[in-house]
Amino acid sequence: MTAVLIGIGLTLSALVVQGLATALSFQAVGALLARRAVGTSVWRNGLATVMLIMILWTGHLAQMTVWAVVFVTVGEFEMFAQAFYHSAVNYTTLGYGDIVMSPQWRLLGPQEAACGMLAFGWSTAAIVTIVIRLVRIRHRSEERDRATVTS
Repeated sequence: MTAVLIGIGLTLSALVVQGLATALSFQAVGALLARRAVGTSVWRNGLATVMLIMILWTGHLAQMTVWAVVFVTVGEFEMFAQAFYHSAVNYTTLGYGDIVMSPQWRLLGPQEAACGMLAFGWSTAAIVTIVIRLVRIRHRSEERDRATVTS
């Protein structure tokens, strides 16, 4: 039961990290849009999307780190590197199974996998939202340009 409760707390903490990463990435793209640095150029929109993805990726790495720190704190792993590797395998649902947690903490694995799936789904939604927004802005700009040329 302790593992389940810790897993719930970790999931909530990790998803707060995901929310912060998502908010930061939206603010960064919004700032670029406000300065008109992106929106009308396919290449600039692509670079903004890569920036968005890297911010979200950093959030995912931070979440894996949070889980790994707890794995070390509860004594499941002695070395952070091994805990982080195990965390990454769980979080991404890769599931190699080359490192198996003790029965006392084993339930943290599926909880981290569920957390990772939620976070990756959230990231996917954020990426799609921004890409659609940038494409719409670019299309509106092209329509205005065509209307200006034909007038």
